Amino acid sequence: MNDCIFCKILSGDIPSTEVYSNAHVYAFRDINPKADSHILVIPRTHIESAAEINADNSELVARCFEAIAEIVRREGLSKRGFRVISNAGEGAGQTVPHLHFHVLSGSLGAF
Repeated sequence: MNDCIFCKILSGDIPSTEVYSNAHVYAFRDINPKADSHILVIPRTHIESAAEINADNSELVARCFEAIAEIVRREGLSKRGFRVISNAGEGAGQTVPHLHFHVLSGSLGAF
């Protein structure tokens, strides 16, 4: 998707602070954090939202959650506790139409 901000991050056109990366998943720090720790986890393949998950791409969601488990271990968040949130659609607060998971820990601001 040429106009997708997250696709531009994946291609290197927009800089980000990498937290985790593999062949299927990329994770980076949110530039407008809503908690002490706010990490975004995205599949490298463009999927609009959770509403677009199907049998052909659901393995990518599993890969995202495998990455989340590794990230929270590396960041020490599993001991503090954390949330995983995915908004689907504008009405739910999704501002970037690329499936992504917010991993939040610590003091939470308005989300």
